[in-house]
Amino acid sequence: MSDRRRLQTPSVWAVINTHPSRETLAAQHLDRQDFETYCPMISRRLKQAHRYIDVPRPLFPSYLFVRVAPDRDQWRPMLSTIGVRSVIRFGERLGWVDSAFIEGLKQREKDGMIARPVDPFQVGQQVRVSSGPFDGLIATIVSVSEKDRLVVLMELLRRRVQVHVTAEQLCAV
Repeated sequence: MSDRRRLQTPSVWAVINTHPSRETLAAQHLDRQDFETYCPMISRRLKQAHRYIDVPRPLFPSYLFVRVAPDRDQWRPMLSTIGVRSVIRFGERLGWVDSAFIEGLKQREKDGMIARPVDPFQVGQQVRVSSGPFDGLIATIVSVSEKDRLVVLMELLRRRVQVHVTAEQLCAV
């Protein structure tokens, strides 16, 4: 991007909806048109060939952000850009994201990835169920999934039973 254009950069970001799994392709083509793009990435753990690997994936699948001037009609070329499905709008007005939100995401990045917050629960930890049908029971965390679901082992009717719960249903002992 030219230095002259950077000096005039506004502080709002348009939201772009991309075709599935085409965030990078859309960003490359928008960058070629001198748009400043941002697609926050996060590391996801996937199982591949009987082992787990961490791969970069978009934090917001099928979306990316493009910095544009709100007072100029320069966003229409984005509609015909390869990889772009649509521009989020409200009538003829673009849907904006404040630059403070984008800067907050960028500050959380480490090695190009958004750092996840520290998980409040770990495998093997003793927890108390604080809501739901098992309220008040003590359990041990067996596994934690990415979707904020946990499997806990608890004793019910003198038997050990695995139960799926959400993190909101638990509190530390």
